[in-house]
Amino acid sequence: MSGHGRARRWAVVTALLAVLLALPAVVGALPADDADVPAADLRDAVAASAGVAFSGYAVSAGGLSLPVSDQLPGVADLLSDRTAMRVWWRGPDEHRVDVVSAAGETGVHTDAGGAWTWEFESATARRDALAALALPAPPDLVPAALGRRLLSEAADDELSRIGARRVAGRDALGVRLVPAAPAASVARVDVWVDGGTGLPLAVEVVADGATVPALDTRFLDLDLTTPPAGVVAFTPPADARVLPGEDTGGLLREAADRELSPVRLPAELAGLARREVDGAPATVGLYGSGVTLLAVAPLPGRLAAGLRSTLAAAPGAVRDELGTRIAAGPLGLVLVEPPRSGAYLLVGTVTPDALAGAAAALTGAPS
Repeated sequence: MSGHGRARRWAVVTALLAVLLALPAVVGALPADDADVPAADLRDAVAASAGVAFSGYAVSAGGLSLPVSDQLPGVADLLSDRTAMRVWWRGPDEHRVDVVSAAGETGVHTDAGGAWTWEFESATARRDALAALALPAPPDLVPAALGRRLLSEAADDELSRIGARRVAGRDALGVRLVPAAPAASVARVDVWVDGGTGLPLAVEVVADGATVPALDTRFLDLDLTTPPAGVVAFTPPADARVLPGEDTGGLLREAADRELSPVRLPAELAGLARREVDGAPATVGLYGSGVTLLAVAPLPGRLAAGLRSTLAAAPGAVRDELGTRIAAGPLGLVLVEPPRSGAYLLVGTVTPDALAGAAAALTGAPS
């Protein structure tokens, strides 16, 4: 298959992954002081912390081995490797995150109109527009941003307190999210919250049946003063190579809408209700809420054939009467190809049984 064909095929997979949105433990030497704050109040404090300014150093580590690393190396690295980040955060639409590695340094400078990505070693800058649907980027792994996202739809009865610990030299109050949905493949999400500001300081996501976090991100150093605007802003140097930006969300929607034919999807799958998401392709159905999500799209035969071979070659792939499926931590993918109808791709943070049940519901096969 040509490179262009592979790119179109993986654009469909990426469209689903983009709709869904472990590190060594570093604990302060002093014991943390806990406070009698209810879990629901901590969630509300986290939601209200979006405007808290700070700067610091954070490290994230993931254990999601995605089978798309050759097409999407940046995303695969973010979710399956160790990422060291220097952060300057003036607000949700004004921040800078530099990823520091042995290979060099890349900065993402976000403003109200979009983001500049600056690769220091190659002196290359790229300007991207903001999009409702976009691939994960370094700012999404900053503990403050990730903690807000994961707790944003948590119900009171899904939350509990888990004591306190020291994170980046500060007392952090622990809140645990245990998804109530039976289909959930995430066993728990632990968020450690600064009691004074509501800022999430550390986040651990643990898959069902696992002991090591699938994603672990935390601050190692934190300063709760507002960083200067000049540190966050970016203008390409005169000798920089400036590349045209890509509207990733628009490209994903266009690819999915061009390649996929709309079909009638049910109002519920795997016990999860269907929902609307701004920016999602019209051909994609999204089910669930919070950290339990399932995305579904029909596939034409030529795309299904290419995906089948790629998924089948992934470590731990399973092929049976329901299709070809893989799991990467709490994330599952299954390609369903019923004999007398079109194929479906399902991607989500749901259990293998829930994926199988959803596949059977779409095809009429026994689960």
